[in-house]
Amino acid sequence: MPSLFRRKSADLIEDSTAKVTPEEESTPARPGYTPAKGRETPKRPTAGRRPTAPSRPLTKEEAREQRRKVRAEAAAEFRREGGPRDRGPERRLARDVVDSRRTVGTWFFGGALIVLIGSNQAMPPIVRLVSNVLWGALALGVVIDSILISRKIKKLVRERFPKSTERLGSLYLYAIMRSITFRRMRAPAPQVDIGAKI
Repeated sequence: MPSLFRRKSADLIEDSTAKVTPEEESTPARPGYTPAKGRETPKRPTAGRRPTAPSRPLTKEEAREQRRKVRAEAAAEFRREGGPRDRGPERRLARDVVDSRRTVGTWFFGGALIVLIGSNQAMPPIVRLVSNVLWGALALGVVIDSILISRKIKKLVRERFPKSTERLGSLYLYAIMRSITFRRMRAPAPQVDIGAKI
């Protein structure tokens, strides 16, 4: 008994030999168009494409050297231009204010190391006293220096960028964090000399 769900072999032959109507042949292929089954897929144009050169796999040493080179280039670019948080004329002004002066903050970490060693219980009482006094003086100096930097930034931003939408608190924190970083380690690199007029 023949199955109700099977197609006759004659129907399959007719489907495979069905011709394309002239209207289908004349329709231009649009971008992203996939032709129906039974027709050849159109090839992409080769104009403007880079010639594919045969590439051999890199050795471990070559891959390591390539990664090192990419990292060095990224670090140099960051040192030169900074990241997204360093963009904007107000940030540039804050950097120049900090870079144009000597700050107490640059000595803060060095002083903190001396205080850490000097406040050890094995040290004589006079050394511990001096280290604690030094710690207090450094902390007070950083606070005073930060206030002076913030006041100068506030004054200059209001003069030069009266329509600025940058939050002043964010600028103050940005400048203070830069002021406690060693000058050689600042990114972006300082663009002004110490003592330059801003």
